[in-house]
Amino acid sequence: MTVRFAERADSKQIELGLQLAPKFDDKDLLTAVCTDAESGDLLMVAFMNEEALRHTIETREAHFYSRSRGKQWKKGESSGHVLQVHEMRIDCDQDCLWLKCTIGNGGGACHVGYKSCFYRNVALGDGGDEPVALSFNEADKVFDPDQVYGKQ
Repeated sequence: MTVRFAERADSKQIELGLQLAPKFDDKDLLTAVCTDAESGDLLMVAFMNEEALRHTIETREAHFYSRSRGKQWKKGESSGHVLQVHEMRIDCDQDCLWLKCTIGNGGGACHVGYKSCFYRNVALGDGGDEPVALSFNEADKVFDPDQVYGKQ
C-alpha cells in the first residue's frame, strides 16, 4: 500500500476538499490528539512527521515522532500497549489530527502507568505565594512501568 498526500493548493481545497493535504509545521510535524474510541477520554497528545502519518494510515496503529529523541516511534513498541486507530480526523487547516483509539493489552497510554497522560488536574484560580497545585484525577495506575519498561 502506498500512501500519497495531495499537494496543498487554495484554501477551498484545503478546507472543503476530499483529499488529505497535511500542513506540517516548520519542524515538519503535525500535532496528534489521541482519545479513547469508546469513552472519548483524552489519552495523549504527540507529534507526527510525514513518515509516522504514513505508517499510522497503513497499519492502523499509532506512530509518532519523538522531538526529544529525534526519531520515529510506534506507541506500544516496548510496552505492548499499542494504540489501535479506529478513526482519524483532520482539522479544517489540515495541520492537526484527532485519533480515536483503543489501547492494546489492557494497558495505558501514559508511560508512567496511567490510562491517560492527563492524569492530573491544575487548580484553576490558584494564586498566591505557592506554586499552582495539582491533584490526581485517576486513582490508580493501570500498569506498573517498572515491570513493563524495567527500572528507569
